[in-house]
Amino acid sequence: MRINLATGWLEAVRRVESPNYDERPAGCDPELIVIHGISLPPGEFGGPGIDQLFCNALDPLSHPYYQEICHLRVSSHALISRCGEVTQYVSFRYRAWHAGESSYCGRSACNDFSVGIELEGTDDSGYEALQYERLAQLVRALRQAYASLQRAELVGHSDIAPGRKTDPGPHFNWETLEQLLLA
Repeated sequence: MRINLATGWLEAVRRVESPNYDERPAGCDPELIVIHGISLPPGEFGGPGIDQLFCNALDPLSHPYYQEICHLRVSSHALISRCGEVTQYVSFRYRAWHAGESSYCGRSACNDFSVGIELEGTDDSGYEALQYERLAQLVRALRQAYASLQRAELVGHSDIAPGRKTDPGPHFNWETLEQLLLA
């Protein structure tokens, strides 16, 4: 997996550009990698819901849950589907709107200094081996491309927004990810 440094886009992956991003604050480089879990509708995999949510195109009439969230303006830098397909929504050069109200090591507004990576899944089910492999590849690519991410911590959304968020959930295997990163 390679990142085009001039554009901040991954090469040879699916791209669905989200309008939900903006400039990082001046002098603020990404220093943290946040792992999320998402499925839309909740507990269902493989549909268009995630793309639609990140592109402000979620039809509130297509599922009852969508009526609750169709007003949100959110995004993430990348998504890894259950089958390992990587989709990028926002250039790594920009601030994706993935973390919401958040704090890490005394710094608030984690979107300013983080990269958000979604895994298609739920808090109450495990993730696929291929998702861990792609995640490790993506983390290695980010650490290679950006000096500020070479020693970046990997955290869950639940770590930066405790009490508000629970993803990637208790079934996310941090040890598996660490082993893959060391391989």
